[in-house]
Amino acid sequence: MSNITRRSWLKMTAGGAGVTLTGFGIQQQKAYAREEKKKLEGVEEFTTSCNFCSCGCGMVAHVKEGKLVNLEGDPDHIVSEGALCSKGSAMFETHYSEQRVKKPLYRAPGSDHWEEISWDDAITRIAKKIKEVRDKNWIATEKEGDVEYKVNRTEAIGFMGGAQNTNEECYLFAKMGRLIGTPYIEHQARL
Repeated sequence: MSNITRRSWLKMTAGGAGVTLTGFGIQQQKAYAREEKKKLEGVEEFTTSCNFCSCGCGMVAHVKEGKLVNLEGDPDHIVSEGALCSKGSAMFETHYSEQRVKKPLYRAPGSDHWEEISWDDAITRIAKKIKEVRDKNWIATEKEGDVEYKVNRTEAIGFMGGAQNTNEECYLFAKMGRLIGTPYIEHQARL
């Protein structure tokens, strides 16, 4: 009886499988080429960022007929160079999760359930709440010793940016934060 190691057994089986496939006349290059053409046929590519953490890894989304069909790391992205962690790799599944909230929900004070509302209603409610909180907590001046300074700010509102935001979106967040009068403009990477 000979001593067969795990490594030698794997070498023999891999070699045998290769010889067997070659014997059937399968030409690997042609098979891969057909598969790739079928996979990419009618697909639009979009670049995006992973939203799980503050790294901002790049992703390539493949969309066919308005539906996400594939999501993978972007090899041209400066942060991740095509690699994704386990959370980023699972992003495709979160897109199609049955638990994913797809419409605005509202829960009235004291209520025990959420109700679906329209996007217009959600935006109107948010705008009214921001205005109400800003007006209620507005600080027009601040006194230091005998001198009173005009400060025009509210400390009751803050903005939080994230890794999935583009530079342009972050610029607009900063502008909006300043227009509202909040000094609290933050990014999740610092927290």
